[in-house]
Amino acid sequence: MKEFLNKIFEDDCLTTLNKIPSNSVDVTFADPPFNLKKKYNNYKDDIRFQEYLDWCKLWIKELVRVTKETGSIFIHNIPKWLTYYSSILNDEACFRHWISWDAPTAPMGKTLQPSHYGILFYAKDLRKNKFYEIRYPHKRCRKCAYLLKDYGGKKNMLHPFGPLVSDVWSDIHRIKHNKYRDEHPCQLPLHLLERIILMSSDEGDIVLDPFVGTGTTVIAAKKLCRNYIGIEKDSDYVKITNKKLEQTIGSSKIGNSWVSYYLENIVTIRDIDWKNICNYFVIPEEIKKIDNTSIKLAKKKTGDYLSLIPHAFGVAASQSSAASGGRV
Repeated sequence: MKEFLNKIFEDDCLTTLNKIPSNSVDVTFADPPFNLKKKYNNYKDDIRFQEYLDWCKLWIKELVRVTKETGSIFIHNIPKWLTYYSSILNDEACFRHWISWDAPTAPMGKTLQPSHYGILFYAKDLRKNKFYEIRYPHKRCRKCAYLLKDYGGKKNMLHPFGPLVSDVWSDIHRIKHNKYRDEHPCQLPLHLLERIILMSSDEGDIVLDPFVGTGTTVIAAKKLCRNYIGIEKDSDYVKITNKKLEQTIGSSKIGNSWVSYYLENIVTIRDIDWKNICNYFVIPEEIKKIDNTSIKLAKKKTGDYLSLIPHAFGVAASQSSAASGGRV
């Protein structure tokens, strides 16, 4: 595998996938062309219906082949195509989830307004699949800071950081501002891929994207200290990706735990890591005060969060370490 690791291959996805050994990749993620006449540099995103599906069947089977028995397969697209992808995957792997990514698009007329993209989540072997529960920050009123969800008499069971992530992701938004976009029609948010990678892999694992575009998947993998393999047939996209990779380091962590940041806030953590990172936060002594008080990182200096003595957080170390047990 050494000849493939941490490289971007300027090639047709099937040509390179065919060379990769079977059962060798931990996470495969694909965001293929939608066949909706979108404008790519050198790819025709408008081919005949059956031709498109026949092509998809080939690369989907290759994704499953190269994935380890402990590994996961993720495919992002609009619901229309995912229904066909799932019919292929159901014969090749084990269904885990259809993740609904809440990302509204413009009304199309004479139809319900499209309001989500889907991410199919399949396991190569369900019994052996590597999976970590993940958490995201509590949703709050932007004006009064109270939790949007009413937990009633269960406020004492609140997890200080936030709830476990469900199969509906409404806290990650599409890239809307041009200053954050590359010259690509379907660029995904970096922290969307970081969440997927944190959920399904460990440091040093291998992440593969056969339609890497301008590099979101491999950038996320490198930030989280995973190995990566990217495949992209557009030479301009490959140049953009390699340039961004040169400027990326494996730095998305707090203490010894890998996390996902967005706008300097932590937006995704693995549940098992909370006991290792809770001492980096100021947490109310009474957990029910989380209802109207956000926890905050205790100290920041030149981009690095410093560990402080537990009593400085107003919560005993034993409380912090046990904070995730049974929390909602």
